[in-house]
Amino acid sequence: MIYTTIVPTEVVERNLANWVIVDCRFDLQNATWGHEQYHAAHVPGAVYVHLGNDLSAEPAPMSGRHPLPSIDALAAVFSRLGIDATTQVVVYDQDTGLFAGRLWWSLRYLGHDAVALLDGGWAKWVREGRPTRNGDEARAARTFIPRPRREMAVAIDDVIARVQAGDALLVDARGPDRFEGQSEPIDRVAGHIPGAVNHFYRWNLAEDGTLLPPDQLRAKYAALLGDRAPEQAIVYCGSGVSACHNLLAMAHAGLQGTRLYVGSWSEWSRDPSRPVETGPARRPSRQS
Repeated sequence: MIYTTIVPTEVVERNLANWVIVDCRFDLQNATWGHEQYHAAHVPGAVYVHLGNDLSAEPAPMSGRHPLPSIDALAAVFSRLGIDATTQVVVYDQDTGLFAGRLWWSLRYLGHDAVALLDGGWAKWVREGRPTRNGDEARAARTFIPRPRREMAVAIDDVIARVQAGDALLVDARGPDRFEGQSEPIDRVAGHIPGAVNHFYRWNLAEDGTLLPPDQLRAKYAALLGDRAPEQAIVYCGSGVSACHNLLAMAHAGLQGTRLYVGSWSEWSRDPSRPVETGPARRPSRQS
């Protein structure tokens, strides 16, 4: 069986010797924290990947905070991690899948579908008393051959065109306070892209940090999309990270074709000539 969205902890434990497990723990305020946590304890056999060093390119003056690396650079990372076309990959982070979702999306972007999120992440793994290991680990390198799906991502020019035409639904994955412009702890301007709606990535989760069942997610996103098809939606966030969680949740609900604006708010807000909107989020009902 191939896992493409989530995989339970007990299934991962049975396959530690066969699958590539990747630890993606990270802290936006402390770039070394994730590796320090990994070194102290991790899922046995897991290798570590760094959001800034491995899954992002160096930011340019007008880019977002976590731009995509080149196709070749990403493929080199995946090869180093021991991934090829035959590999089942499992990704996890500290709890929700916020950072692991970026690796999940990046692998799919390069044509690798056999990648799934450890449901509940490291927090659930530890809570259940499953085995751990310390130190750094590495896997034998393999040759990852990219088959890029460039249609999965949109650049800022396309977003601008879609905003002007009004023919796409922009979905912001940040919390309502940042979406509404009540606070902005990271980027230069508070608010959101005009016309966007809000679906905070944490609304995809149950209280224990696991992903909601597909039917519940489908109902939430159906309310969000309205009469639009998933292909008409573009997701973004602060820097193209938490938006990937929404894409994972949509895929788990059977909704495919929504695209990622990687530059996200951190790119949009760098140019003072771009319009900014503030105000209450038109978010989907939490009762669905």
